Amino acid sequence: MARERADSALTGQLTCENSCTQQSAPRVLRSCRLSTANCRLLTAFYLLLSAFCLLPSTYCLAQPAATVQQAASQDASGPPSKIDPKAQVFLDQTVQALGGEAFLRAKSVTTRGRIFAITDGVTSGFAPFESTVEYPEKRRFSYGKGSRPVLLVNDGERGWELDRYGLIRQPPEQVRRWRIANRYSLENLFRRVIHEPGLLIQAGGVDFVENLPAQTVEITDARQVGVKLYLHKTTFLPIRITYRVQNPATQEWDEFADVYGEYRRFQEIQTPMHITRFLNDERFSEVFRTAAEYNTSYPPNYFEPVR
Repeated sequence: MARERADSALTGQLTCENSCTQQSAPRVLRSCRLSTANCRLLTAFYLLLSAFCLLPSTYCLAQPAATVQQAASQDASGPPSKIDPKAQVFLDQTVQALGGEAFLRAKSVTTRGRIFAITDGVTSGFAPFESTVEYPEKRRFSYGKGSRPVLLVNDGERGWELDRYGLIRQPPEQVRRWRIANRYSLENLFRRVIHEPGLLIQAGGVDFVENLPAQTVEITDARQVGVKLYLHKTTFLPIRITYRVQNPATQEWDEFADVYGEYRRFQEIQTPMHITRFLNDERFSEVFRTAAEYNTSYPPNYFEPVR
C-alpha cells in the first residue's frame, strides 16, 4: 500500500505556487493522499535534486593543471589529449585563482544555506540545506527543518533517500543526472576532467556573460560531451560552465549551464556562494550558501544509508 508523503520536513517550510504537475517523482508516486500543493513542491524538488549537484563529487589527488598533458600520456586507457597551449595557460590561471594546491588537495567540504526550486521562472519551493561531500563520489545532503529532514545519500552509482517514512533507493535516472552534474561541476572539471586522456581543449574568444567580460575555453572530452568554460577576464574565476549531454534513453541532447558567483575564501579556497542552474535554457534552481568548511573528518558509515 502506498504511504502518505506529506513530509513534515517540507510542509510549512517550502513556499508553493502553481498547481500540481503530472510529472511526479518516484517518491511522490508512493503517496495516495497528497495535497495539490505538496505534490507540486515535491515534484519541483525531485527535478532540482536529480539534475543538480550542489557540491563537487569527484576528486583527483591531483597534479597541477600544468601537468595535464603528462598525466594524459601516462594513462593507458585512452589517447593523449590535444591541448592548445594558450588554453593551458588559462586553465593554470584558473586553478591558481581557485586556491592552487589548497583547491586541488581538498578532501571534503560541508556547506550550508538555502536552496530554491524554480519552475516556469517562479520560485516553487525553498528550504534550508546542509550538504557534505567526501571525494571522490560520496555525498550526504539534507533539506528541510525539524528533527527528521529529508536525507539524500550518494556513493558512486548507489543512491538512497530517507524520510520519516523510511528508506528507498534513488531511481537510476536520478542517480545518472546527479553524476553528470558532479562530473561537470567547477570542482570536478579542474580536479579530474582536465587530467583525463582523449581531450580536445581549445582557447576561445572573449565574451560577455552575466554582465562580465569572460575568456572562453572549449573542451570536448572522450565521451564527446562539449563543455564551455567562461572565465572572468581579470580574476580567471569561473563564471559559467555549460555542457551538452546526450540522454541514453531518448537520444536527445540536454543543455546544462551552471553559473557561479559571489566567491568567498574559506581555508585558502575560493568558494562560490551563489550557484544558479539551468537545463535547456530554463532556470530550475538557485543555491545561496552561508558557510563552507573543508577537510573535516566524518565517521566511516556517514555516507551509508541510515535506517
